[in-house]
Amino acid sequence: MSKNSNIEWTDDSWNPATGCTKISDGCKNCYMFEGAKWLKGMGNVRYKNGSIPTMHLDKVDEPKSWKKSRKVFVCSMSDLYHDKYTDEFIQSVFKTMNETPQHTYLVLTKRAKRLAEMASDLDWTDNIYPGVSIENRKVYNRLDYLRKVPSENRWLSIEPLLESVHDIDLTDISWVVVGGESGPNARDMDVEWVREIRDKCIEEEILLFFKQFGKNENNPNMFDDTMKKSIKGIKNSLYSKGGCVLDGKIYREFPEDKINNNEIGDYL
Repeated sequence: MSKNSNIEWTDDSWNPATGCTKISDGCKNCYMFEGAKWLKGMGNVRYKNGSIPTMHLDKVDEPKSWKKSRKVFVCSMSDLYHDKYTDEFIQSVFKTMNETPQHTYLVLTKRAKRLAEMASDLDWTDNIYPGVSIENRKVYNRLDYLRKVPSENRWLSIEPLLESVHDIDLTDISWVVVGGESGPNARDMDVEWVREIRDKCIEEEILLFFKQFGKNENNPNMFDDTMKKSIKGIKNSLYSKGGCVLDGKIYREFPEDKINNNEIGDYL
């Protein structure tokens, strides 16, 4: 299917809720706040409340109308487990995901405690991938909450990576996405921090998606062509902010590649 999202690890986004509030270091430069402000200014009815958490009940059934299967980031402009969203609302979102097994849903949260508290009341069908954000060592407790979810599809978004997480426990994690922060106020990321995660994923046979260095200054290879939006006038399908080639390889593994993964290899 055509890709409708600029986020490298998903095909599309589904936002039955929009808006959020900042709760940890990873939220400092979140794209949602500027995006919601801009969309409100453009008159987008979904963002009439700007970045204030808002449920859109008429969007809950939207995936049922999609004709082709999609890999979907759920609430890319919010956090499904925000305390402003009712249990009933979250359950209705899950009901839609349960009833559309042709789609793969990536549910990411920083509010891992509520994720764990509600886990037994939700139906974790195989097409749902519960994940938490880990930006630094201070939020390792989110991993403990995630492991309480009765699913074999647990994943991590280690983005923005703000410090070394060399001692992170990846037990019962099936997929890891890692990347540096991007944007005008992006914080630095050391390539060694990424290598530490890569080596743990390889050792523990966990799927890895290295999204981006975030900014060119973080990339030790100034000749990395994936930093370029186009090459000789042709759109670069591998473009990512700051590039994504790590020690001569591109790591773009996906959950559906558990058996036959062909998204990793030498970059020439």
